[in-house]
Amino acid sequence: MNHAKLLDCTLRDGAYVIDKYFGDDVIRGITSGLVRAGVDIIEIGFLQDEGQGPGKTVYKNSRDARPFIPEQRGDNTLFAVLADYSRYTISNLDPYDGRSFDAVRICFFKHERYDALEYFKAVKEKGYKLFVQPVDALGYTDAELVEFIELVNEIEPYCFSIVDTFGSMFEDDMQRLLTLVHHNLTPKSRIGFHSHNNMQMSNALSQAALKITAGSRNMVIDATISGMGRGAGNTPTELIAQYMVKKLRYHYNVDELLDIIDDYIEPIRQRASWGYSTNMFLSGAFSSHVNNVAYLQKKNSIRSRDIRYILNRVDPAVRKRYDYDLLDEVYLERVGSEVDDRQDFEGLKSELEGRNVVIVAPGKSVSDEAEKLRDYIQQNDAVVISINFLPETIRTDYLYMNNIKRYEMFQQKRPPENISMILTSNIRAPHTERTRIVSFSRLFKCGWQYADNSAILLLRLVDQLGAGRIGIAGLDGYDPGAHRSNYAQSPLERHIEGRTAIEINREISEMLQDFYETRSSSSVVEFITSSQFDGSAADD
Repeated sequence: MNHAKLLDCTLRDGAYVIDKYFGDDVIRGITSGLVRAGVDIIEIGFLQDEGQGPGKTVYKNSRDARPFIPEQRGDNTLFAVLADYSRYTISNLDPYDGRSFDAVRICFFKHERYDALEYFKAVKEKGYKLFVQPVDALGYTDAELVEFIELVNEIEPYCFSIVDTFGSMFEDDMQRLLTLVHHNLTPKSRIGFHSHNNMQMSNALSQAALKITAGSRNMVIDATISGMGRGAGNTPTELIAQYMVKKLRYHYNVDELLDIIDDYIEPIRQRASWGYSTNMFLSGAFSSHVNNVAYLQKKNSIRSRDIRYILNRVDPAVRKRYDYDLLDEVYLERVGSEVDDRQDFEGLKSELEGRNVVIVAPGKSVSDEAEKLRDYIQQNDAVVISINFLPETIRTDYLYMNNIKRYEMFQQKRPPENISMILTSNIRAPHTERTRIVSFSRLFKCGWQYADNSAILLLRLVDQLGAGRIGIAGLDGYDPGAHRSNYAQSPLERHIEGRTAIEINREISEMLQDFYETRSSSSVVEFITSSQFDGSAADD
């Protein structure tokens, strides 16, 4: 009778979301819990040349991993680690002695597959069970996959896996690959299935793989507790275990899995996140590296449909990695919406050239220091341009917007008819007497993840229009403290993690420095309200 095995890779795939650091006690707790649950194969982390450290699931050899193998290791439990072909020197692996992990899983890119063959042999020669894990199974043609399987058959691995790296598979994709591998892989080897949950298909595909191969091939199904893993995560161990218990009469202890969630995984969720999102869907739909979507999502002047368009324009082979310069080119093509803005630009210039201008960004200092701001506006007889919002206690002469989402929110409020608006051309808006439309590409510069920061784009515009003195209010910088208020109005608030806040602040500083160095006029630029960026660059 053919028998499937359940492999839990929480301590390896789940490790990506916490920089591979669980803590020694948590590693031991999760491992022991998986043994008690009866999980067949437990992947306890990575083999890497570097990156080891206390509490990390990264090992250089079996001796490093030995302290994390439970004394009560189960009668039939196997322990595994994963080695990335490009990040681990096989000579660092000591011979198998039965006191540490039993199996080594080797992942590799398609262009590395032939070179990796000798690597596979070395793992087996050292006495370990060998798992062959080709990255992105959908990236192989049928002919390429069959040819490679024939080479692997000579080595007779314990398992050859179908890896859905980008979470892109539908059931017919999985069934086609599973049939192809089954008919060409030596019967001595198992077939593994490792799925990512970008399109909410992981659990269903894992169930389908078990149904398709029932009675014909031994399987290994990969999963992680609570689906823990980078981005959208993986097949949840507790879900596929429940299916195997309920429908296929396996004997996993699901209560033990739930205890692991309560004791170890839920506390991790307080400092890390994973699971389905629109970003992950887009990554899966286009077999794209998740970094591409994350990079584009950071831009204010973009919608999910724009990201979909951009990914579709990028070559399929290129989008499996990431090229930020190329993404910026296609992004600018998409949102730049080249328009002939000469009439509106000259109209603005006639109104603002030589005038003192105050730019009001939506930072909290606008409300905290409202009196100081009003005094400055009066003393300098300044024209006030607010960014993406209307201050409650400060008069506004112009409302500037390049952020599509903020514009749509604003339109829902039935904005006052007497507000003059300056819009960039990526915003599809009717052209009225009180609306000036400026080409987005006139203001945008590539080179930063947050390159379309609204305050920076408006600074460039005001400079091009030849304004006199330029005062800046509300460009406070983001506070990296958890749950701190960053905005003058609560509806504008959005959750920004500490690390992201620091990154945005750094980029704003760089873009300000670039502005000071490249601006066309010598106008005085000064901060009116408190700002992290005050004094970051000297005026001419």
